[in-house]
Amino acid sequence: MKKGIHPDKYRLVVFKDMSNGTTFLSRSATDSKETLKWEDGNEYPLVKLEISNTSHPFFTGKNMLVDTAGRIDKFNKKYAKKS
Repeated sequence: MKKGIHPDKYRLVVFKDMSNGTTFLSRSATDSKETLKWEDGNEYPLVKLEISNTSHPFFTGKNMLVDTAGRIDKFNKKYAKKS
């Protein structure tokens, strides 16, 4: 790896998934203006996430199925040539 391109100041940070409220503690160098009191009684910087592995359809197995066959049939009916 190249020297000097990675941050030196990794620290513990709480990440919060805003879609389901799940929080987890990990190391990161990202900046945050908010803090959160963690289960161990210490206060850590808080980073809010839109989606994480606890809410992403790929990891939860709750994929949304798209009805592509129905859409194709509708298109063909709408634009079919009248004979």
